[in-house]
Amino acid sequence: MSAGGLFKGTPHLRPDEHRLLSELIRARLGLDLGVETRALLERRLGPRLAALGLSSFADYEMHLRFAQPGDDEWDHVTEILTVHETYFFRQPEQLRALSDELFPVLHERKANRRRLAIWSAACASGEEVYTLGILVRQSGLFVDWDVRIYGSDISKKCIATARRGVYGESAFRTVSAESLAPYVRRVEGKPPATYEVSSSVRGLCHFGQLNLVDPGPLAPIGHLDIILCRNLLIYFDERARRRAIELFYERLAPGGILVLGHAESLLHVSTDFELLHLQNDLVYNKPLKATT
Repeated sequence: MSAGGLFKGTPHLRPDEHRLLSELIRARLGLDLGVETRALLERRLGPRLAALGLSSFADYEMHLRFAQPGDDEWDHVTEILTVHETYFFRQPEQLRALSDELFPVLHERKANRRRLAIWSAACASGEEVYTLGILVRQSGLFVDWDVRIYGSDISKKCIATARRGVYGESAFRTVSAESLAPYVRRVEGKPPATYEVSSSVRGLCHFGQLNLVDPGPLAPIGHLDIILCRNLLIYFDERARRRAIELFYERLAPGGILVLGHAESLLHVSTDFELLHLQNDLVYNKPLKATT
């Protein structure tokens, strides 16, 4: 075993290798990887060296840097290093603010166009997107409207799960699946308990893989009324946070709403948004007079 390696045959991640590798990952994924993450990267990425037959992290960094089209190694890195924690009706107080306070405002403001567009910008395996679809249906405000709820995530595996719309009991840790009928139904003959999102909700929801650090064209989405990006920016470095917030500002229609996680704010990131005080929450508002 190399000095400092965790298991037999696992190379040690030297400080110079960590610096180059973390800089490359930061540029590609936006993750804030300080010096304290050296042991974490060694532990999590070490098995990938064995899988590729590489003898050092320097070789691995070069493999990632010059990865050719069709090489899925960046997919492995993404799955290993990004957080996919989510479930239905996560942070319910924010969701109540959306349905009780913001939906009625948007319903009145957009009554002439009868179009509602929402984006969950880090949707993981899709539970948040389907939660939004359920809230739209439950509100009864947008019947016969053109409602589109977009979900994006950097993880290819998560997006595949989201498109299936089938979940186990762990996805319903704060609300029972039975209480969400008719929007979620039990799949018979599949122990343990498995649930499928109904077509009435799935028809509102659209999913795609997207890297917020390098998003590419988003024109097909059009301008949005609400963007949710909850508990992602805390993992980003300053540059990636600014790029993501600039993207959100660009994609929101004037008067559009940005919802962040409770541990996140735009302090020292952007002054373009207005802070909007709701009854039990705080969100950010793109000024109505802003140009698109």
